[in-house]
Amino acid sequence: YSYIMTVFLLGASLIRSRFPEQQSLQHVPTIMAILGLVMAANKDWLSPVSFACLIGFLWLHLLGARYLYSYVPYDDWSLQLLGFSLSDQMGWQRNHYERLVHFCFGALCLVPVCEIAYRRGKNLRMAILLCFCVVMAASALYEIFEWLISICMAPRNAEYYNGQQGDFWDAQKDMVLALAGCLLVIPLTPWLCRRCSDGLPRRNA
Repeated sequence: YSYIMTVFLLGASLIRSRFPEQQSLQHVPTIMAILGLVMAANKDWLSPVSFACLIGFLWLHLLGARYLYSYVPYDDWSLQLLGFSLSDQMGWQRNHYERLVHFCFGALCLVPVCEIAYRRGKNLRMAILLCFCVVMAASALYEIFEWLISICMAPRNAEYYNGQQGDFWDAQKDMVLALAGCLLVIPLTPWLCRRCSDGLPRRNA
């Protein structure tokens, strides 16, 4: 029932939002993802491990959409919990929540994609190579989508959605972080794929 919790969190994220006019654009992919997860759960397409990875990523997105990625107040939270600002301690000049989400995209989405490829009869090495290419291609396509947003929308609205914060190389850095997330998880994928596929029906191409 984690997708039910996700729907609840989506509704809660809309309450007293600072940027209500931006929420619809942020949550079009959220609703599509929730529908896809419901279908995946009903048809047993994914193992609990892969499902948890996708739900975890979706929750990160919900938090980013709640505040907009450039304004997630993690410094306020760290001040309350730890007594210091993360940005002050690390010397950061910008909000890095978006960077975290791109890293987690590479790390968390690699597992379910690899599981699907492995269960469709590919050998493990080919499954890992295929899922690496799929995740990186998805990262690149998303950056192209953000570029289209920037040329089609008013500059202020585009900045709210893209969260570039004046960084000319934002798209390239986001892709590098997705790559780093992939590379971090790849050594674990042989064990994860076999564990994910345990007890699930093997699908032929």
